[in-house]
Amino acid sequence: MSDRDHRRGPGPDSASAALHRLPAPEPEAAAHSERLQEAMRAEMAQCGGALPFSRFMELALYAPGLGYYAAGARKFGAAGDFVTAPELSPLFGRCIARQCREVLARTGGDVLEFGAGSGAMAADVLAELERLQALPDRYCILEPSPDLRQRQQQRVAERVPHLQPRVQWLERLPEPGFRGVVLANEVLDAMPVERFRIGDHGVEACYVRWQEGRAVAEFRPAEPALADAVADLQRSLPAPLAAGYESEINPMLGPWLGALGDCLAEGLALLIDYGYPRREYYHPQRDGGTLLCHYRHRAHDDPLVLIGLQDITASVDFTAVAEAALDAGLSVAGYTTQAHFLIGSGLDQLVADSDATDMRAQLELARQVKALTLPGEMGERFKVMALTKNFEYPLAAFAVRDLRGRLG
Repeated sequence: MSDRDHRRGPGPDSASAALHRLPAPEPEAAAHSERLQEAMRAEMAQCGGALPFSRFMELALYAPGLGYYAAGARKFGAAGDFVTAPELSPLFGRCIARQCREVLARTGGDVLEFGAGSGAMAADVLAELERLQALPDRYCILEPSPDLRQRQQQRVAERVPHLQPRVQWLERLPEPGFRGVVLANEVLDAMPVERFRIGDHGVEACYVRWQEGRAVAEFRPAEPALADAVADLQRSLPAPLAAGYESEINPMLGPWLGALGDCLAEGLALLIDYGYPRREYYHPQRDGGTLLCHYRHRAHDDPLVLIGLQDITASVDFTAVAEAALDAGLSVAGYTTQAHFLIGSGLDQLVADSDATDMRAQLELARQVKALTLPGEMGERFKVMALTKNFEYPLAAFAVRDLRGRLG
């Protein structure tokens, strides 16, 4: 089973082959990476010489002014490291908007997007909601990266300048009482995870230390919290994980969904990401975990290189998401593939309504639809989960195919 091609781009390589083929960073980027590594080494020295993998991943992605998402390198699109669905086609955001309209018509309120990337989805959702005469008073974006916030502001100003006054950037979650729709596209996969291994004498945790001028990984006996989490995980699987099995677990899911549950008073949260139900995530053949790195449209599985210059992700355990959501007072109202979500949201009608006389445009539209929906592209790998609170109405986007039964 392969987890090396979640996002679109050239075919991924094995780690050893990829490192030989990855383009060398420019001198300025290499110097930037070295500054981040210096900060890591300083923290390692304060922590006994090594950092838990989750802390290493957090610094690599989010260290203020230095981490991958906190610094200024271009990440999305052809000039970046990977392409997300909103960058592939405005059809994605238009379908999202149609599900938003259905909920906003009953709840009123606003839209809140977590980590809006390039701003493409925000612009497309706003434009479609305007066409549908369903604009909310506010479209809020919670974005911790100053660099990405600036790019989002620019994208909104370019695409829908007359709607710019409705868009607000937030530093933190709104106060409890939020009504409307929450959107999180490829947010969960970028949360720092703990790496673990099943050792001969119990659960082991991955740490990162410096050796001979580079970051290296080592496994140590896990702290009780991680050992207990893995034990709980194993009890929910058909059979125990074999000795030597390596994977990840996301300790941030509970707190993140707890905060979301506290914030949301009425409405829908849509989580779109690549991942699996638990039994597929921790399948015996997936014994190396799901970590995936992206650098200039090349995918590989070594997070300890190009520190601060590459994306690091892990697939999502959607069973864990569902469990944490229920603990947070949310309901799991739907779970399906991206393809079936888009079809349920009216993708076919959007295509049918396009200009059939423009052959070039029709060919491009067909290419976009294939990329978003085919099983070998994004259609099956990406899943969509609907979480609701005080909202008992059916959701049209999940009517085509309901996969909630697979989450057990």
